[in-house]
Amino acid sequence: MASSTPVLFKRNHPGSGRRKTRARPKGRAVDPAALSDVRGLLGDRPRRRDLLIEFLHLVQDRFNGISAAHLAALAAEMKLSQTEVFETATFYAHFDVLAEDEAPLPPVTVRVCDSLTCEMMGAKKLLENLPDALGSGVRVVNAPCMGRCFDAPVAEVGHNHVDRATVESIRNTIDTSQFHPVIPDYEDYGLYRLDNGYELLRQCLAGKKKPEELIDIMKEAGLKGLGGAGFPTGMKWGFVRGYEGPRLMAVNADEGEPGTFKDRHFLERDPHRFLEGMLIAAWVVEAETVYIYLRDEYPAIRELLEIEIAKLQDAGLAHCGIELRRGAGAYICGEESSMIESIEGKRGLPRHRPPYVAEVGIFGRPTLVQNVETLFWVRDIIENGAKWFSDKGRNGGKGPRTYSVSGRVKNPGVKMADAGITVQELIDEYCGGMEDGHTFKGYLPGGASGGILPASLGNLPLEFGTLQEHGAFVGSHAVVILSDKDDIKDVALNLMRFFEDESCGQCTPCRAGTEKAVKLMQQKKWDVPLLKELSQVMTDASICGLGQAAGNPILCAIKYFPEDM
Repeated sequence: MASSTPVLFKRNHPGSGRRKTRARPKGRAVDPAALSDVRGLLGDRPRRRDLLIEFLHLVQDRFNGISAAHLAALAAEMKLSQTEVFETATFYAHFDVLAEDEAPLPPVTVRVCDSLTCEMMGAKKLLENLPDALGSGVRVVNAPCMGRCFDAPVAEVGHNHVDRATVESIRNTIDTSQFHPVIPDYEDYGLYRLDNGYELLRQCLAGKKKPEELIDIMKEAGLKGLGGAGFPTGMKWGFVRGYEGPRLMAVNADEGEPGTFKDRHFLERDPHRFLEGMLIAAWVVEAETVYIYLRDEYPAIRELLEIEIAKLQDAGLAHCGIELRRGAGAYICGEESSMIESIEGKRGLPRHRPPYVAEVGIFGRPTLVQNVETLFWVRDIIENGAKWFSDKGRNGGKGPRTYSVSGRVKNPGVKMADAGITVQELIDEYCGGMEDGHTFKGYLPGGASGGILPASLGNLPLEFGTLQEHGAFVGSHAVVILSDKDDIKDVALNLMRFFEDESCGQCTPCRAGTEKAVKLMQQKKWDVPLLKELSQVMTDASICGLGQAAGNPILCAIKYFPEDM
């Protein structure tokens, strides 16, 4: 006969239906010493989720890498899962995340740019020779474009750039411990004020200008977004202002397109013209805070902006919050929604659209996104009138425009010319012609993603909307000149390797397509039908512009340079 006495289960008895209590939380235990390190670095900074990438930079800079222990400690301090912190840290190229038992990295890291112009100017040989020349105490790695293409090849020792780099100049930089950025001479706040600087902003803040008035001027002038998309600026201001606040603003200063360095030119020489344009735009859309997202390859600019923004705040001209955010080496974050994800402290994965960021941007708020060069022109346009801007240009283009020119020309660099200029006019009038011994063969009109066009199409206007029928576009106006000494198959392969490395991995067509394309393009003879089909799939099915444009170099090479196939 069964006993009527009830069976009393202990709390963690297997039959109790209760989960066994762990002796400690699941995951890596937090090391007290690492936690102390992290707390010391963070100081009294708020432990906000959107500051995660800034805090990862603090750890990386202090310890020359990010250990597993420091990742766990940072997660605990910010009350985030270790997975969230790990996936963010490993997404960005400039964070050296160490495995649990991995030895510390050498004290000095040398990064050598292997993007197209630097490869054309000898980066590959430099990468081969440096490890033996510098010894085991120095780590040598390849890196994507550093925004100094006119001084190719370029290397970075710590946070200091070495232009026209050689083994000897890099060794000398290491021997003299020149690991920190050199701030260039620039027009500071005092000098800028002498030329009526910030008088326009003061008029806006005093109510002497109306937001609608400025929007109309920008529309009439025809200024377009000069980060690559070419969307009319005045129209964008009107859209953002039309959405219910509170509103925010983001500045895209993460020009990662290979061959692009014009924003660096403005920021290093005349930063306050950009800053005044930024604050005027923020006033028009009533943005509560502006986030300047600056590429990590520009450490000197970051230091000078910190100095000059503090002066603006002391002068009472910063009518909104200004936060300077540091990129971490992700080309995809040049796409506006990816940049916003990064500003929020996350991986830079592109968002699906709609909704567009003008309506749902940073922290879900309406957000105005502008490029550095676009904001640079704001003051001049408003002070001089829309006609002053729109009357400039040639071949149907409107306004002055800056072109980043590199490659096989005598005088590469930032060229301020008329919008709509042709590449042949650019070479002849602004670059002193081709390098001696080189014959013009082709060009990239818009960086890695803008396609490759032959010299026979060198008389097309370099302007938005003029090159699409030829399978190319101007984008950020990064012009790379190729000569008869360049093999177009090698050029296209370099560009595709870049896309493969920079794909965020979110969508299969781009993630798998770029990898497959590289393998096919490494073959001595290209499988042209398969490469065409693969390019079409990437174009049709990728989420964002990276994958959608990745096939452009392939298709242009096949179409315009059959002799190289």
